[in-house]
Amino acid sequence: MEREHWTSPNRLYRLGWRLVRTYVSLLMEFDVHFQTPLPPGPKIFVANHPSAIDPFLIHLLSQEEINVLLTEKAFRVRGFGAFLRHVREICVPLETPAEALVEAQNRLERGVSVAIFIEGHISPGENAFLPPRTGAARLALATSVPVVPVGIYLRCDRRINLRSRISGDESEALWYFYGPYFMTVGAAIHWHGDPQDRSLVRKVSHQMMDQIKILAWESAARFQSRPACHPLKRLLLLINGLIRKQVISRL
Repeated sequence: MEREHWTSPNRLYRLGWRLVRTYVSLLMEFDVHFQTPLPPGPKIFVANHPSAIDPFLIHLLSQEEINVLLTEKAFRVRGFGAFLRHVREICVPLETPAEALVEAQNRLERGVSVAIFIEGHISPGENAFLPPRTGAARLALATSVPVVPVGIYLRCDRRINLRSRISGDESEALWYFYGPYFMTVGAAIHWHGDPQDRSLVRKVSHQMMDQIKILAWESAARFQSRPACHPLKRLLLLINGLIRKQVISRL
């Protein structure tokens, strides 16, 4: 039996998309460059992961729905977890992460794009990357859906380490609330083969990571050569920075 397709995002997804777009237009120097137009139909967006805000901003790459694979810890947050479920993000269980790939494949079969941060955790620093995880490669090989690599650059010195307690467990993440955020979206790539072939999966994972690194470096180069920021945006960034300093000084 053919799976039912989700023809459009639900209302809460659309509202969240607009709020994120408004936020970055006001408080971030947000820049996206597409090397080629996105292919039609479902896609697998695969990106590096320099901050905890990436899963929100990657939705802005398309007005079509994108379901992001997120750690189970995010779904444990009261209220926020319910929001994530309602906008149909994909939970990655801590004990059985492979279940998320099965669900991601189901979404792709329904015609919905998915996004994966291939490093699995937040990058250690500027122009520094973690080794790639194999989930994105296994999903690409299992579905033959086009993979769209994404390279993200931001100012790592502006990341803020925030600690929280979720379900009794202490957790921390590097957040990024203002400043330059540059994304370069590469041409779609198809990979074919047996997703059970471990050697092939590792090879494809590193090929994906190599593409993402090149795109992230291109994002960094575009940031370095950018024209001067608009005076109003510089003022907003300055005000945001002052507020941030006040908040940190009170912690």
